[in-house]
Amino acid sequence: MADAKPQLKWDHAHIRTPDPEATARWFAEMLGAEIVPSPARIDVRLGGNSIFLTPVSEGDGINPAPVTPYQGLDHFGLAVQGLDALVADLKAKGVQFSEEVRQVRPGLRVCFIRGPHGISIELLERS
Repeated sequence: MADAKPQLKWDHAHIRTPDPEATARWFAEMLGAEIVPSPARIDVRLGGNSIFLTPVSEGDGINPAPVTPYQGLDHFGLAVQGLDALVADLKAKGVQFSEEVRQVRPGLRVCFIRGPHGISIELLERS
């Protein structure tokens, strides 16, 4: 009898930040995330997925955020319908774009925004 393959599904991303409350507010205000307080951290629900935000302070032995691109986890991507409208809204809110909208290949357009504390987020629209 063959072993069953493990069933995997996405559970969460974990971000360490010096200001979890402000980071959560940024995700809520800029991307429409739901803020979900929990005992040891703040969670945000975004696109049906959880992002855990835990506090970090200088002296905790944590390295500073690297500048993208770098080796390792570089960014996370959010699928978007209505990319142009979202980009206009984010620009009106003052969000910094590290890469403007570009067509990667037919049917795929992407751009990158900077979240708080060096977080890189790709917004992509497939047609």
